Amino acid sequence: MNQPVSLSMPDVQSIADTRHLAIDKVGIKDIKYPVRVKDRSGREQNTIANFNMYVNLPHNFKGTHMSRFVEILNEHEYEITVESFKHMLVEMTERLEAEAGHIEMTFTYFIRKAAPISEVKSLLDYEVTFIGEITSETPTITLKVVVPVTSLCPCSKEISDYGAHNQRSHVTVTAKTNGFLWIEDVIDLVEKQASCELYGLLKRPDEKHVTEHAYNTPKFVEDMVRDIAAQLNKDNRVATYVVESENFESIHNHSAYAMIQKDKSSC
Repeated sequence: MNQPVSLSMPDVQSIADTRHLAIDKVGIKDIKYPVRVKDRSGREQNTIANFNMYVNLPHNFKGTHMSRFVEILNEHEYEITVESFKHMLVEMTERLEAEAGHIEMTFTYFIRKAAPISEVKSLLDYEVTFIGEITSETPTITLKVVVPVTSLCPCSKEISDYGAHNQRSHVTVTAKTNGFLWIEDVIDLVEKQASCELYGLLKRPDEKHVTEHAYNTPKFVEDMVRDIAAQLNKDNRVATYVVESENFESIHNHSAYAMIQKDKSSC
């Protein structure tokens, strides 16, 4: 007869460690999981998120329970909001008996946009990250959005008899908020300060429009971050922010870069 399998197995992770070295972050990295994200219109988007999940580990424990991170993801296959993300962060630290926790969730977010003249609709993708941290039982959430736009060089326009060089730019806004902030709110703010926004699909009249609009709205990389920062300063929902712009230069084999960061509570 087969002997019954014993369910009592040694828990190696929980044994004492004698090196007296605490670990700041331990967990799982680069795990993909399907999520549902609510957009500003009230609809839900089904997308794939990339998760990094960490907790601290006191000096007296040998290891953490890696399987519990995946269990938490399995139990949270529902609409991801700021509040549910906070709940997952709190639950992770409690179940792993940690004092501090950190979750990063990066996913592709789509917006259906109408072309400026033909109004033909298409999807444009954006990279979005929720960053959650908890210490002393207080969770904080940071929203990070990468917005692709067009920038046109003012100097090139000024010195050229005709034409001006332009480039695609990535503007990254990383913000902690006092109130609720839709992903679309950040995207709208950035696109309005660019030389021109991007579209997934353009007809010839649209292409003419965006080319001329960019030409009439030249922006250095410095202009871009200053104009966006000025708008973020006016938004009372934003507590702290970092705004970065990287221009992938069309006439150089390098990028132009600028960054402004501000903690509005210290002003």
